Amino acid sequence: MVNADVVWMLICAAFVWLMVPGLALFYGGFSDIKQGVNTIAMVLIAIAIGGVIWFSIGYSLAFSGDGPIIGDLHNAFFQHVSLVRSTRGLTIPDGVFALFQGMFPMITMAIIAGSVVGRMNFKAFMLFLGGWMIFIYIPLAHMVWGGGILAQHGALDFAGGDVVHISSGVSGLVLALIIGKRQKVTSLTAHNLFSVVVGGGLLWFGWFGFNAGSALAANETAILAFINTNIAAATAMLAWVLCEYYLIKQIKVSGALSGAIAGLVAITPAAGYVDPLGAFLMGILNAVIVFIATTVIKYRLGYDDTLDAFGLHGVGGIVGGLLTGVFAQPALAHQKGLIFGDAHLLGHQTLAIVVTVAISVIGTLVLARVIQMIIPLRIGKHYEDSGIDVKEHGETLQLRAFYH
Repeated sequence: MVNADVVWMLICAAFVWLMVPGLALFYGGFSDIKQGVNTIAMVLIAIAIGGVIWFSIGYSLAFSGDGPIIGDLHNAFFQHVSLVRSTRGLTIPDGVFALFQGMFPMITMAIIAGSVVGRMNFKAFMLFLGGWMIFIYIPLAHMVWGGGILAQHGALDFAGGDVVHISSGVSGLVLALIIGKRQKVTSLTAHNLFSVVVGGGLLWFGWFGFNAGSALAANETAILAFINTNIAAATAMLAWVLCEYYLIKQIKVSGALSGAIAGLVAITPAAGYVDPLGAFLMGILNAVIVFIATTVIKYRLGYDDTLDAFGLHGVGGIVGGLLTGVFAQPALAHQKGLIFGDAHLLGHQTLAIVVTVAISVIGTLVLARVIQMIIPLRIGKHYEDSGIDVKEHGETLQLRAFYH
């Protein structure tokens, strides 16, 4: 074992964990004050649900065994998970690998909240997240990262384009469509810009551990992933700002941060497989496509993706996955991207995206219908109109409440 790699991976795991409170602040800043507590709660509960399931059966089902779709229970409750050696040929112990990977389902499930905040029954959402992690996230993690069928077919996903962003974004959209629109659908507006800035900054910061940590060592691949992450985010931020200024003659801080996140999503599946120029181009392309998806297509199609979880993560993840098949460097990915004259990788990427979308759609439909037979998915219309914070949580973000 290499002590430097162990320290680096422990730090990266903490970075990824920090993304969940960061997302709570980011989403919370866009939410109406009457549902701010509910938004934060729906994001933060992913830490608890994800942590318990990962420890009990999640890690084992994702990374034990050699099944094409799912693993086995050999490492359930972290049994036989060594803290001093690796069974995966890494320079970090299995315990550190399990810890790092366990942070990913937390932020993945938290993303889903962005599509349904303000109108979904919190108890039903908790049930949904538990089922979603077991039946959607874990099989995808095994198929892509655990030696399953998608990995065997050559699909590349360095840090979570399929497993994290496409799955959560698509599931969020399907769940939003099942529940239905809000009573009053409004354009996405920052109600607390300070919260949006702090949350967006923590997401960007945490993403360095998310992507660079996926190298699983403190090596040149981690350096490249770190560089590419920052380049893609900065480029996408600038591209988004220019698009916004061209269309509405305004430069919004909230828009700039949304652009940065679009770039971060795009580079996630490719962070260790493309060079910095590829990251630069991916940032530009994804920012423009996601900008159109969230500001034009969303409203023309009429779906209510409250905080653009699908637009930023679903669309952005799909574009990033496809562009990985275009820009992947042979020396880095050991496969040729389309610009190097080989279309096979792009085909593998397309297949992985189709499988991810199919599993996310079907799994979400089934889970939602089953939960609906147990408990209503949607909160009552009266509480939705008046604000669900007090009804669901007995708390409020309205400071004036403390002075009466």
